[in-house]
Amino acid sequence: MNHAQQLDQAKRCIIKFGLSIFQRGLTGGASANMSIALDHGFVVTPTNSCFGFLEYDDLSVLDAKGDLVSGKPASKEFLLHQCFYQQPSAMRCVLHLHSTYATAVSCLKGLNKSDAIPALTPYLRMRLGAIAMVDYHPPGSSDLVDALKQQAATYRGVLMANHGPIVAADSPEKAMYAMEELEESCKLQLLLGQQQVNYLSQQQVEYLQNAYKGKL
Repeated sequence: MNHAQQLDQAKRCIIKFGLSIFQRGLTGGASANMSIALDHGFVVTPTNSCFGFLEYDDLSVLDAKGDLVSGKPASKEFLLHQCFYQQPSAMRCVLHLHSTYATAVSCLKGLNKSDAIPALTPYLRMRLGAIAMVDYHPPGSSDLVDALKQQAATYRGVLMANHGPIVAADSPEKAMYAMEELEESCKLQLLLGQQQVNYLSQQQVEYLQNAYKGKL
């Protein structure tokens, strides 16, 4: 696939998945952002854009350094996406939402920063692994980028305190499915509240991590 074909495919993919995410109520307004890595650059949702109304020619095309080549200016939160793309792992898509339940959980006190979402079902571990947590910093700030960069080396899913979730995957499909599973896991956590919960055991969690590590 040449660059033009790769670029066209990435743009159409962002529009398709963005609309699906918007229509199912996982994002509203202009709060979300998504990017896809190309062989020699990136396609990114523009700043102040709504996933329900993305336009092909408006999508931000960046070179490998992150400089704008065509389209509207990229979301300022692309700096967060770069934390994952700069890692040795071959991440091809990063998705950041302000989805209701994951953002609500990000506002809770006392979360385990290395395992913020307890293992209620197998599926979050199967699709995304453990979820890290970083302290609150202003959106787009260098402090937030530095905090996220430390976790992106190990985790593919992170909750940013009082802000929301960000996930990375080796394809747009996997990124969307992982974000959906994270949102549903956070919904379960909030629904269960103070109930006595039968969490997966450490042994069960370790089995999932070993069995699905290469498939994430």
